[in-house]
Amino acid sequence: MEKRDIVNKLTVAVIFGGQSSEHEVSRVSASSIISNLDSEKYYVIPVGITKSGKWMIYNGPIENIKNGEWEKFGTPAILSPDASQKGLLKLVGDKAKLIPIDLAFPVLHGKYGEDGTIQGLFELAQIPYVGNGVLSSSVSMDKAFTKIIAKNAKITQAKYVEVHSEDFNKIKSIATKIEKKLGYPCFVKPANAGSSVGITKAHNKDELIEGLKLAAVHDRKIVVEEGIVGREIECAVLGNGDNISASCVGEIFAAAEFYDYDAKYNNSASKTVVPAEISKEKQDEIRKTAIKVFKAVDGSGLARVDFFVEKDTERVIFNELNTLPGFTPISMYSMLWNACGKPMNVLLDELIDLALERFGVK
Repeated sequence: MEKRDIVNKLTVAVIFGGQSSEHEVSRVSASSIISNLDSEKYYVIPVGITKSGKWMIYNGPIENIKNGEWEKFGTPAILSPDASQKGLLKLVGDKAKLIPIDLAFPVLHGKYGEDGTIQGLFELAQIPYVGNGVLSSSVSMDKAFTKIIAKNAKITQAKYVEVHSEDFNKIKSIATKIEKKLGYPCFVKPANAGSSVGITKAHNKDELIEGLKLAAVHDRKIVVEEGIVGREIECAVLGNGDNISASCVGEIFAAAEFYDYDAKYNNSASKTVVPAEISKEKQDEIRKTAIKVFKAVDGSGLARVDFFVEKDTERVIFNELNTLPGFTPISMYSMLWNACGKPMNVLLDELIDLALERFGVK
């Protein structure tokens, strides 16, 4: 076994990168998290996963995680699924050294990181981890299942149609069905993709068909939603079980027609306002609904819950739930908690404490 550098510190493996379309965003989030973890409390082991799925331990400048240079200096490693080992196997030549870890902190947005996949690996290995469990991660990642759960919980949401790519041999009739039920504009979304990847706003049948084809590149299951005219509001939740708290709310002002990947991460004209200029009564309603959604999916640890406040009716309409929100400098989750008096280092401490609590470690 490889000895830990410092006794009495919690050994935390921060896992970043991954095989999803959000690989780059994950690296930026991980850089921010690693920079803000208290070195007096934690021995941090950065573990990167390349786009091809190769795992490596990285021990260099944090800046190289953001720019992708870390891959040149990583040492191959795997997470052992053996519950008697509870650690990383560092591969050096034909030998493997076990590096024990106390906690995994997955910072993997999207597929294979936010969908319950890696959470299942942690469960097999019996390693405590930050964030939501297997079930809550998978049903929250899948927009179609989230909608089924929200409907069952009597949470107001937009009308929608679920489509499967294997039915595209009759795509024109599918489009006709969608336009009759939802009208235009409507939003076409892959059921399992994050950061607005693969989403389009359709204004007519031709755009709808093209949007369906684009979404099918990312997932065989597609959700088409009615367009809601209103304000885009987000709320952060934190906690386990019945002890869930909700932040103040923030508002998104997208530079594009909607808050897609480019508008979110590349267009400086997009902006967020924290806290949102909204009545206390409406803010309380949003916060209460955010907690209700989180409990409905059996959430734990953290999530960002997104809403619309409809222009004419002022209805609060649930949009989606993100179980592993971004931790980049412009990400709403940490900004919302910072506005509530929880700076990043305090927030990370609480997330780690919640993980240990959930697994009965403390």
